[in-house]
Amino acid sequence: MRHGIRIGIDPGDARIGVARSDPSGFLATPVETVRRGKGDLARIGRILAEEAADSTVLEVVVGLPRSLSGREGPAAAKVREFAARLAARVAPVPVRLVDERMTTVSAEAMLRDQGRSGGKRRAVVDQAAAVLILQHALDTERATGAAPGEIVEET
Repeated sequence: MRHGIRIGIDPGDARIGVARSDPSGFLATPVETVRRGKGDLARIGRILAEEAADSTVLEVVVGLPRSLSGREGPAAAKVREFAARLAARVAPVPVRLVDERMTTVSAEAMLRDQGRSGGKRRAVVDQAAAVLILQHALDTERATGAAPGEIVEET
């Protein structure tokens, strides 16, 4: 397992969930929900810089929404475009796309099971989804010994 922090991103239309791993790559935890729109990439860049002040940031992991069959639709195309802009913003830190099928649904269910109401749940569901995306990437790397997902080229 490579040593260093990974940042997990769940890009939605209205909000972007952000999570981070511990330096050992064992556990993902929530960081923040960033409002989507002007300044969102700048805020993510600042979060990355804050994390880099304490430890090496290995990569940013962005969830790529696919259908249950594995196909990519319009939402995936938007995420690919977002990830390319993010990669240009945070270079030289690599950005990777990982399959995120069902993470938001899983995050909603987990928060509902914890007794979080609608408004309180909406406020943290994006962070919870980012945690699930990043944790899946960490578990995959630990199981395979290889970095997860596909690398994003800067545009």
